[in-house]
Amino acid sequence: MNTDLHGANKQTLFTAKGRQRYIRDLWRTRYVYLMILPVVAYFVVIKYIPMYWLRIAFYDYKILKGFSGSKYVGLKHFLAFVNGMNFGQIVGNTILLNLESLVFAFPFPIIFALFLNEIQSPKFKRTVQTISYLPHFLSTVIIVAMLNTLLSPQTGSVNSLIKFLTGSTVYFMGDPGWFRPIYILSGIWQGTGWGAIIYISALSGINPELYEAARADGAGRFRQMWHVSLPGIRETIVIMLILRVGQLMNIGFEKPFLMQNALNSSVSEVISTYVYKLGLQKMNYSSSSAIGLFNSVISLMLVMIANTISQKLSNTALF
Repeated sequence: MNTDLHGANKQTLFTAKGRQRYIRDLWRTRYVYLMILPVVAYFVVIKYIPMYWLRIAFYDYKILKGFSGSKYVGLKHFLAFVNGMNFGQIVGNTILLNLESLVFAFPFPIIFALFLNEIQSPKFKRTVQTISYLPHFLSTVIIVAMLNTLLSPQTGSVNSLIKFLTGSTVYFMGDPGWFRPIYILSGIWQGTGWGAIIYISALSGINPELYEAARADGAGRFRQMWHVSLPGIRETIVIMLILRVGQLMNIGFEKPFLMQNALNSSVSEVISTYVYKLGLQKMNYSSSSAIGLFNSVISLMLVMIANTISQKLSNTALF
């Protein structure tokens, strides 16, 4: 019995010491926690608390009556969206725009990071990096305003050159056939430098001895890039690809909305713009919430599928 009592006292003492050590470590790293506090607060306030209101999707919600005074309708709004006349066009536009962005835009940050890694001059490398980052910090409003100015049929420099060569002009922003190319090309210009940061970080973690061994075997710069650099960031590429696949049903609201007009709406109307018009302009909160929830569920399924396929094919997965 004395042995059991001694063990209990020892366990209590250990727990007390562990608690004190935890408090001491917490206090020593308090500034780190203060730094991440705004991020945690952002996700709690913007992401998690609003999840309570997802119930709106299952009600004919009346804002003045609340949930208690609104009628529960189950999957009515989900079925109305799926069976609606615009369902195929809206979902198709969203997926096609994201798929084309994935095919054409996704490789650019990887290629840019690989070539940037080959620059020997640190000063020139930093200059190129800085210049490539700058477009990321321009707001979407400014980007679209620049596109409207450059592509204007009357005063745009692009149309001035086309008119000089052909004698006619092209209304790029009003032509449905030009909407996706303009969207994707401007996205590549704006996002390549910023998107390359994670790949540049991954490249910096590759063992330099691998490059020395490749050079000893007679490999040139391109073969080193192909056989050392690219395999060294393969896991990072796979993880980023999984995340991008999960975004096939999601697209930013600002750029499609600002580029949209009556002439190109047949290709520019995506889920995010449709939800905005339905929820805020028409004040149909229940239907817009249902569409948003539907979109989130499909995106989660895409991430799970992409993650499973990646795990089976390359043994690399997000979770």
